[in-house]
Amino acid sequence: MRCPKCQSLKSSVIDSRQAEDGNTIRRRRSCDQCGQRFTTYERIEEKTLVVVKKDGTREQFSREKIFNGIIRSAQKRPVSTDDIDEVVNRIEQKVRAQGA
Repeated sequence: MRCPKCQSLKSSVIDSRQAEDGNTIRRRRSCDQCGQRFTTYERIEEKTLVVVKKDGTREQFSREKIFNGIIRSAQKRPVSTDDIDEVVNRIEQKVRAQGA
């Protein structure tokens, strides 16, 4: 994984555990170069979801867009990234359930 601070590709896994949803592995990592600690999530790759926009165009569902939008809207609030990630997980699960 690339370090978010120094962009180094060398990191060590400190802790690894299954996330609450049961489909994701949460890994706590430490950058070997700068010592920055960060969290990564690994999940099973599922079928691609396509979102139909208001103008009729289609684009691939993006967890990152939802995550970044929530981060922007909650930036002055005491909300952790773990809480935001849980919200994004629930949104994605609901979208997948509707699309199935």
